[in-house]
Amino acid sequence: MMQSVQARIENEIKSMKRGSILFPSNFDAIGNVEVVKKSLLRLTNKEFLIRLAHGIYLYPKQDKLLGVLYPSIEEIANAIADRDKARIIPTGITALNKLGLSTQIPMNIVFLTDGASRSVVVGKRTIKFKRTTPKNLLVKGKLTGLIIQALKEIGKDNVTDEQLEKIRNHLKLEEKEIREHDAKLAPAWISKIIKNRK
Repeated sequence: MMQSVQARIENEIKSMKRGSILFPSNFDAIGNVEVVKKSLLRLTNKEFLIRLAHGIYLYPKQDKLLGVLYPSIEEIANAIADRDKARIIPTGITALNKLGLSTQIPMNIVFLTDGASRSVVVGKRTIKFKRTTPKNLLVKGKLTGLIIQALKEIGKDNVTDEQLEKIRNHLKLEEKEIREHDAKLAPAWISKIIKNRK
């Protein structure tokens, strides 16, 4: 029984793209959760899979020079959100980093979510999902969503001219309708920056 479940799981994974992030729930149709978990453990032991974190696996992609190509922390977070059918937005230093407003790489990456609050330890880093109000996740623009979170992290009285210049350059890439929609969801001072992008 275990052997056939493991073989079926292995065959299913082989049909996926290398670099895919997998969860036991991907294989609900093949067997019960305990048998699936044991099969994934065996596939990890034979180095067919790599365990990224508790209950999270990688079908590894190899590079001749670099070896295994690991997904970014953000890719793992997005895979978890997809599995949970939840929305997420990066906050704090992560948002600043993605916009080029900070070179700091946070050890703990925090995402706002409409899913469950939880922490996932990946190697030496931690992904934190913080449950938030639906309003915070109604933004349509990827850039405006990051800008709102980055500005909240910087704080109203701490925004420099250089940061404003970078933010305005990002805003030029967002469609007008999206900017106007998302400005209404932001605190008044951030809304003003989004609208005044000249």
